[in-house]
Amino acid sequence: MKKLSIILFLLISISIWSQDARIPLDTTVVTNNTVKIKGQTINYQATTGMQPVWNDNGKIIASLYYTYYKRTNVKNTEERPIIMSFNGGPGSASVWMHIAYTGPKVLKIDDEGFPVQPYGVKDNPNSILDVADIVYVNPVNTGYSRPVVAKDEKLDKSLFFGINADIKYLASWLNTFITRNNRWQSPKYIIGESYGGTRVMGLAAELQNRQWMYLNGVIMVSPADYKVLRTESSVDYAINLPYFTAAAWYHKMLPQELQQKDLLEILPAAEDFAINSLLPAIAKGGFISKTEKNNIVKDVAKYTGLSEKVILQNNLEVSPSFFWKELLRDKTGQTIGRLDSRYTGLDKRESGVQPDYNSELTSWLHSFTPAINYYIREELNFKTDVKYNVFGPVSPWDNRNNNVREDLRQAMAQNPYLKVLIQSGYYDGATTYFSAKYTMWKTDPSGKMKDRFFFKGYRSGHMMYLRNEDLQKANDDLREFINNSLSEGKSAKY
Repeated sequence: MKKLSIILFLLISISIWSQDARIPLDTTVVTNNTVKIKGQTINYQATTGMQPVWNDNGKIIASLYYTYYKRTNVKNTEERPIIMSFNGGPGSASVWMHIAYTGPKVLKIDDEGFPVQPYGVKDNPNSILDVADIVYVNPVNTGYSRPVVAKDEKLDKSLFFGINADIKYLASWLNTFITRNNRWQSPKYIIGESYGGTRVMGLAAELQNRQWMYLNGVIMVSPADYKVLRTESSVDYAINLPYFTAAAWYHKMLPQELQQKDLLEILPAAEDFAINSLLPAIAKGGFISKTEKNNIVKDVAKYTGLSEKVILQNNLEVSPSFFWKELLRDKTGQTIGRLDSRYTGLDKRESGVQPDYNSELTSWLHSFTPAINYYIREELNFKTDVKYNVFGPVSPWDNRNNNVREDLRQAMAQNPYLKVLIQSGYYDGATTYFSAKYTMWKTDPSGKMKDRFFFKGYRSGHMMYLRNEDLQKANDDLREFINNSLSEGKSAKY
């Protein structure tokens, strides 16, 4: 319940990116609220507004929109854990986890995550605000965040739109935020969803080595790892198979011997087949023996619900996009969702090799777009005529020099406190759960830090928290991870 709204300060309004629309450069709006979490009344302060990004010469080059939730009915606020939250894209606003997962408000949707009208938000009884404060950060061109460019200047995209540029300026921004809000003593965590997984892997090292900010935890939600994702390598094709199994099981397309079992009973066998049989078979390419190929095809068909014929036609290399189109082609003629394969869609033609559109994303945008625009203006009291970019223009994105896996490994090696949690939905066909496991395995090839990695899976998709049962479970998993990664007075040493 909202009790008070005050504007703390409004420094200046400037023209951003040569547009007529104006937005504050450095401003804060504060509201005081309460929410019940786990049956306990939590008093909290919501601070939303804009905070600048400076270049090395002290010139403001951008201003980022953020929302910061701080619990107020506790002692020693500066010692409470703080989580710095990002979504992905790249080019996605920090809206998804903000009003559907960890924050004090959650979408009005049904228990499986489908839109319900009238759109809006309600209290989130599962939010982690009882154990940690949270700041949701919107990178440049997402939400209300924009570059700052004078009318006679041209935007230098290289400052923001690339793996390493993104990590560099966001780390600097976080340093300013932590300083302004007196959180240097707090245990610190970063969480990133989808491309945000790439972002927080890199941020772990950048914060530590360039901003001297040490973390207790890195949390990756449905992480995108571009060392594997969409590379069309043998590994890329093979590690998608367990996801195929999960989606086929959900749509009742597996053979009866598998279909009659629970999902978690059959996934270990699919994972074992993917790594130990399918991967080496695909690696052999056209030089695989006919006998071995035919045996592999039979098992691929068994674990995917696809016909042996189409698997052979694809030379064992079944892409996710083809799978989304093919799985139900001869049953209902529907496609299945990319980010959450529980969703189905209708294409113009049943023929073809990929769906016309993402059925799950269009469904989600039904819920999120009106809800976030209403919530920011009417409940957080931040008002502007600038468009809120759920997805913003960030192209071309520079993917060169992607070393984020190694960045995370080095940060963990240098910081004995640092632990990693990965959360994935079994029905996510964009950044599959087994690909996330593979990323976890490959981050530390030595295996000397594997006891500091944790994986949690859920019976939903990319945004597993949209399903009410998983919203509760995933937040509880975050609580457990936070509690288990606090130092509790122990020295940071091996």
